[in-house]
Amino acid sequence: MASPKSDILLHPVRLRMVLAMSGTRLTPAELSERLPDVPQASLYRHIGRLAEAGVLDVVGERKVRGVIERTYAVNVEAVSIGAEDADAMTTEEHHRSFAAFAAALIDAYGRYLSGPGARPSADGVSYRQIPLDLSDEELEQMADDLGAVLQHYLHLEPSPERRRRLLSIVMMPDT
Repeated sequence: MASPKSDILLHPVRLRMVLAMSGTRLTPAELSERLPDVPQASLYRHIGRLAEAGVLDVVGERKVRGVIERTYAVNVEAVSIGAEDADAMTTEEHHRSFAAFAAALIDAYGRYLSGPGARPSADGVSYRQIPLDLSDEELEQMADDLGAVLQHYLHLEPSPERRRRLLSIVMMPDT
Protein backbone atom coordinates (compact mmCIF):
# COMPACT_ATOMS: atom_id res chain seq x y z
CA MET A 1 0.00 0.00 0.00
CA ALA A 2 1.42 3.39 -0.99
CA SER A 3 2.16 5.87 1.75
CA PRO A 4 0.15 9.12 1.76
CA LYS A 5 3.32 11.12 0.98
CA SER A 6 4.07 9.05 -2.10
CA ASP A 7 0.41 9.24 -3.23
CA ILE A 8 0.58 13.02 -3.11
CA LEU A 9 4.06 13.59 -4.54
CA LEU A 10 4.25 10.94 -7.24
CA HIS A 11 1.41 12.32 -9.33
CA PRO A 12 3.13 13.68 -12.47
CA VAL A 13 1.44 17.10 -12.46
CA ARG A 14 1.87 17.61 -8.71
CA LEU A 15 5.53 16.60 -8.97
CA ARG A 16 6.06 19.19 -11.73
CA MET A 17 4.28 21.80 -9.61
CA VAL A 18 6.49 21.12 -6.58
CA LEU A 19 9.62 21.26 -8.74
CA ALA A 20 8.49 24.53 -10.36
CA MET A 21 7.83 26.07 -6.93
CA SER A 22 10.95 24.83 -5.17
CA GLY A 23 12.96 27.66 -3.68
CA THR A 24 10.42 30.33 -4.54
CA ARG A 25 7.03 31.77 -3.59
CA LEU A 26 4.34 31.83 -6.25
CA THR A 27 0.69 32.67 -6.70
CA PRO A 28 -1.43 30.24 -8.73
CA ALA A 29 -1.28 32.70 -11.65
CA GLU A 30 2.54 32.75 -11.52
CA LEU A 31 2.65 28.96 -11.29
CA SER A 32 0.32 28.77 -14.28
CA GLU A 33 2.84 30.86 -16.26
CA ARG A 34 5.56 28.31 -15.43
CA LEU A 35 3.30 25.38 -16.38
CA PRO A 36 1.24 26.70 -19.31
CA ASP A 37 0.27 23.19 -20.46
CA VAL A 38 -1.60 22.46 -17.20
CA PRO A 39 -5.28 23.50 -17.40
CA GLN A 40 -6.13 26.13 -14.80
CA ALA A 41 -8.88 24.02 -13.20
CA SER A 42 -6.45 21.13 -12.76
CA LEU A 43 -3.79 23.45 -11.40
CA TYR A 44 -6.13 24.81 -8.71
CA ARG A 45 -7.32 21.30 -7.80
CA HIS A 46 -3.72 20.11 -7.39
CA ILE A 47 -2.76 23.21 -5.40
CA GLY A 48 -5.63 22.41 -3.04
CA ARG A 49 -4.49 18.82 -2.67
CA LEU A 50 -0.87 19.83 -2.04
CA ALA A 51 -1.89 22.50 0.48
CA GLU A 52 -4.24 20.10 2.28
CA ALA A 53 -1.40 17.57 2.55
CA GLY A 54 0.95 20.21 3.98
CA VAL A 55 3.25 20.15 0.94
CA LEU A 56 2.43 23.78 0.13
CA ASP A 57 2.19 26.50 2.77
CA VAL A 58 0.27 29.74 2.34
CA VAL A 59 2.93 32.41 2.87
CA GLY A 60 0.89 35.44 1.85
CA GLU A 61 -2.58 36.67 1.04
CA ARG A 62 -3.85 39.81 -0.62
CA LYS A 63 -7.16 40.97 -1.98
CA VAL A 64 -7.26 41.28 -5.78
CA ARG A 65 -10.49 42.46 -7.42
CA GLY A 66 -12.53 41.25 -4.45
CA VAL A 67 -10.90 37.81 -4.32
CA ILE A 68 -8.21 36.60 -1.93
CA GLU A 69 -5.04 35.71 -3.85
CA ARG A 70 -2.73 33.37 -1.97
CA THR A 71 1.00 33.01 -2.37
CA TYR A 72 2.40 29.53 -1.75
CA ALA A 73 5.79 28.04 -0.93
CA VAL A 74 6.93 24.42 -0.76
CA ASN A 75 7.19 23.01 2.76
CA VAL A 76 10.67 21.49 2.41
CA GLU A 77 10.16 19.10 5.33
CA ALA A 78 6.97 17.73 3.77
CA VAL A 79 8.69 16.86 0.47
CA SER A 80 11.88 15.47 1.97
CA ILE A 81 12.13 11.73 2.18
CA GLY A 82 14.30 11.02 5.18
CA ALA A 83 15.81 7.73 6.25
CA GLU A 84 12.72 6.79 8.28
CA ASP A 85 10.42 7.48 5.32
CA ALA A 86 12.71 5.55 2.96
CA ASP A 87 12.87 2.59 5.33
CA ALA A 88 9.06 2.49 5.45
CA MET A 89 8.71 2.50 1.66
CA THR A 90 8.14 -0.72 -0.24
CA THR A 91 10.37 -1.77 -3.13
CA GLU A 92 7.53 -0.79 -5.46
CA GLU A 93 7.30 2.68 -3.88
CA HIS A 94 11.06 3.14 -4.28
CA HIS A 95 10.75 2.12 -7.93
CA ARG A 96 7.79 4.48 -8.49
CA SER A 97 9.61 7.28 -6.71
CA PHE A 98 12.73 6.90 -8.83
CA ALA A 99 10.66 6.53 -12.02
CA ALA A 100 8.81 9.76 -11.18
CA PHE A 101 12.15 11.51 -10.52
CA ALA A 102 13.59 10.25 -13.82
CA ALA A 103 10.42 11.16 -15.74
CA ALA A 104 10.44 14.67 -14.28
CA LEU A 105 14.10 15.04 -15.23
CA ILE A 106 13.47 13.83 -18.80
CA ASP A 107 10.42 16.10 -19.08
CA ALA A 108 12.36 19.15 -17.85
CA TYR A 109 15.23 18.46 -20.25
CA GLY A 110 12.84 17.94 -23.16
CA ARG A 111 11.05 21.22 -22.41
CA TYR A 112 14.44 22.98 -22.20
CA LEU A 113 15.63 21.53 -25.53
CA SER A 114 12.39 22.41 -27.33
CA GLY A 115 12.46 25.97 -25.99
CA PRO A 116 13.75 28.93 -27.96
CA GLY A 117 17.48 29.45 -27.82
CA ALA A 118 18.46 26.20 -26.12
CA ARG A 119 22.26 25.97 -26.23
CA PRO A 120 23.30 23.08 -23.97
CA SER A 121 27.06 23.72 -23.85
CA ALA A 122 26.71 27.51 -23.55
CA ASP A 123 24.00 27.07 -20.90
CA GLY A 124 26.23 24.85 -18.75
CA VAL A 125 24.21 21.67 -19.31
CA SER A 126 26.06 18.54 -18.30
CA TYR A 127 25.24 14.98 -17.41
CA ARG A 128 27.62 12.20 -16.61
CA GLN A 129 27.98 9.14 -14.49
CA ILE A 130 31.05 8.93 -12.27
CA PRO A 131 31.97 5.75 -10.41
CA LEU A 132 33.39 6.42 -6.95
CA ASP A 133 34.97 3.91 -4.57
CA LEU A 134 33.84 5.10 -1.13
CA SER A 135 33.52 3.61 2.31
CA ASP A 136 30.28 4.35 4.18
CA GLU A 137 32.13 6.99 6.18
CA GLU A 138 33.57 8.62 3.04
CA LEU A 139 30.11 8.64 1.44
CA GLU A 140 28.68 10.37 4.49
CA GLN A 141 31.52 12.93 4.47
CA MET A 142 31.02 13.61 0.76
CA ALA A 143 27.28 14.16 1.32
CA ASP A 144 28.05 16.59 4.16
CA ASP A 145 30.62 18.42 1.99
CA LEU A 146 28.20 18.73 -0.94
CA GLY A 147 25.47 19.94 1.40
CA ALA A 148 27.78 22.62 2.80
CA VAL A 149 28.72 23.84 -0.69
CA LEU A 150 25.10 23.89 -1.89
CA GLN A 151 23.85 25.67 1.23
CA HIS A 152 25.33 28.97 0.04
CA TYR A 153 23.59 28.76 -3.35
CA LEU A 154 20.21 27.58 -2.07
CA HIS A 155 19.46 30.96 -0.54
CA LEU A 156 20.25 33.16 -3.55
CA GLU A 157 17.23 35.22 -4.58
CA PRO A 158 16.03 35.44 -8.20
CA SER A 159 17.35 38.47 -10.09
CA PRO A 160 17.68 39.60 -13.71
CA GLU A 161 21.25 38.31 -13.97
CA ARG A 162 20.37 34.89 -12.50
CA ARG A 163 18.80 32.05 -14.44
CA ARG A 164 16.95 29.26 -12.64
CA ARG A 165 18.84 25.98 -13.07
CA LEU A 166 18.08 22.44 -11.97
CA LEU A 167 20.70 20.31 -10.25
CA SER A 168 19.77 16.63 -10.10
CA ILE A 169 21.90 14.10 -8.26
CA VAL A 170 21.48 10.35 -8.01
CA MET A 171 23.69 8.21 -5.79
CA MET A 172 23.34 4.41 -5.75
CA PRO A 173 25.49 1.33 -5.41
CA ASP A 174 26.94 -0.03 -8.64
CA THR A 175 25.86 -3.62 -9.01
